[in-house]
Amino acid sequence: MQDLFFYLFAALTLIFGFLVVANPFSRNPVTSAMFLVLTMGALAGLFVTLHAFFIAAVQILVYAGAVMVLFLFVIMLLDLKEEEGRRFNKFGIGAGLVAVFAIAGILVKTIWFSGVGTGKTPALEGATKNLGTELFTNYLLPFEIVSVLLLVAMVGVILLSKKELK
Repeated sequence: MQDLFFYLFAALTLIFGFLVVANPFSRNPVTSAMFLVLTMGALAGLFVTLHAFFIAAVQILVYAGAVMVLFLFVIMLLDLKEEEGRRFNKFGIGAGLVAVFAIAGILVKTIWFSGVGTGKTPALEGATKNLGTELFTNYLLPFEIVSVLLLVAMVGVILLSKKELK
């Protein structure tokens, strides 16, 4: 039964993540933000199936709660209307493709060298003390990179909402 829920939440995460970017229902950015909330909720479900209850709670409280409220405030303050058709920036598309392939390469390298499938299991599942120790000693740099990534996402929303001068 646990495997069934894992695959269900994984499928929901992928579907909602796709709908954040390519939403056929509406071009309104608030709709995409709501699909992002659903994606984060499905991720929390994945964490529950992995017995990481603290991370699931933090996922809901911090990301689906606080960060999404912040993103919605930015969207509402900028008074974004439905996205109109506009010209593509060739440099932006090229830089985006390079970034996507770089992240995909890092992901493949990380999975390849992670030892997945070797049968190693964590000492205590869901223990917050061990999580905090690991997070702020061995994974401090990735933790800070995620915080910078959130800042860049906010700046990106502001830049995408700027009016083009003709």
